[in-house]
Amino acid sequence: MTNTLYQTDLPDGLDLGREVAIDCETMGLHPHRDRLCLVQLSSGDGHAHLVQIARGQTRAPNLCRLLADPDTLKLFHYGRFDIAAMLHAFGTVATPVYCTKIASRLIRTYTDRHGLAKLLHELLGVDISKQQQSSDWGAATLTRAQIDYAASDVLYLHRLRDALNEMLVREGRMDMAQACYDFLPMRAQLDLAGWPDTDIFAHA
Repeated sequence: MTNTLYQTDLPDGLDLGREVAIDCETMGLHPHRDRLCLVQLSSGDGHAHLVQIARGQTRAPNLCRLLADPDTLKLFHYGRFDIAAMLHAFGTVATPVYCTKIASRLIRTYTDRHGLAKLLHELLGVDISKQQQSSDWGAATLTRAQIDYAASDVLYLHRLRDALNEMLVREGRMDMAQACYDFLPMRAQLDLAGWPDTDIFAHA
């Protein structure tokens, strides 16, 4: 297993296949205020590719080409935030997408714990550390612990997706889940446009 760090963009010619796990690290939880610092990706082969984003950077052509590729499925955990963060930074909407947090909320109704670490432990028997979650991702040089943490957020998403899909199919909720994934890029755009906490479907 190797974690490869790149500066500002993915390298030319890198083929990550048709299903790519993606996660982001930012300076905080508000895309308009807190800049995008790192984008990590994996094809599910045990290797991670991390792109360090420079302060003020607005272009990443190879990464954005992958995000917009209609033939490449992007796998996220809480894609709503990651899609919004990359859209705000680069102006590119990620689509089509799959979100393991949405899948978990739809199928694991026996619990209110839908964090990635909990899911990986319960469904795959994998334990990951969240110790570096609240660290300085804007630092010029990332530590090995930060890189390893960031990589762990994408290395298992393919297997997790498969486990959740088995449950969704079993309970007859796959079509419902797919409709949610299809709407997710617009949900991220609504967040950026000023409706992050408003249920536009509510009566009042």
